[in-house]
Amino acid sequence: MFDQAMLESKFGRIGARMKIAEARRRQEAPIAFDIRNDRDGEYFEVICRPNAAADVEVLDVQPANRHLLLMVREEDGKHKYLCGHDERHWFVAAVPENTPVGTVRTAMEALKPPAVREAQARKGLRQAEGNRRKNAAYRRQGEWFFIPAPHLRVAEKLILLYEPISRGNGGKPHWCEFCYRTGGETVYVCRQRPSGLLEADYRRLIDSDDKAKDWDWRVMRRNAEVYVRGRVRHSDHKTITLHGWHQVLMNTESQAKAMRNVVFLD
Repeated sequence: MFDQAMLESKFGRIGARMKIAEARRRQEAPIAFDIRNDRDGEYFEVICRPNAAADVEVLDVQPANRHLLLMVREEDGKHKYLCGHDERHWFVAAVPENTPVGTVRTAMEALKPPAVREAQARKGLRQAEGNRRKNAAYRRQGEWFFIPAPHLRVAEKLILLYEPISRGNGGKPHWCEFCYRTGGETVYVCRQRPSGLLEADYRRLIDSDDKAKDWDWRVMRRNAEVYVRGRVRHSDHKTITLHGWHQVLMNTESQAKAMRNVVFLD
């Protein structure tokens, strides 16, 4: 399937530890990835289903910025994962299959939404500048990009205070001091339903399950245009302060089929 010693060596080049584990629960994918902790700190875990039919290959290693690109060949095709270190922690990000990538650099670009790449082009950023968390085109915190929207004007009554933004996979939200949402659809969100329910589905659920009424529901907008300003906080990232309104865009990881194989949630 793969050479464990080779993988450990490649991860070691970016200053990371890697361990192999057998699937601890029902796992459809032959190979899955997680970030775990032991007494020595964080490490990458490659979780293998018994008798899994998959090959793992390292396509590129960039020790200077502590990133590498993995490719997993499965029966349904090739899937790629960017593994690296961002601010305080290691991460795994699935790369969309519709974009051909073979290096860390191209994988990082593939994870940027089109509007981010367009903003980079308008500012004429060089490669190194475009991969910084703060540059002339945007700010980034984890999987979220913030592009300046200097011409946006928002009525005071429409501004939400201390609003969470989340990709809806159960991970920890990023909290925004001031937020404005427009468009999209109204959904009811809680820990048990992180992706949200439309109102009709929400009503059916609480009518059929008395316990569901007591879940900590929030009314949110799904697939809305989102703008924020002020402080953006997350426990795994340094707080950033946005002066003026910025459009919020999530990276493209959710478009990857391989996302199902990533256990790690930030």
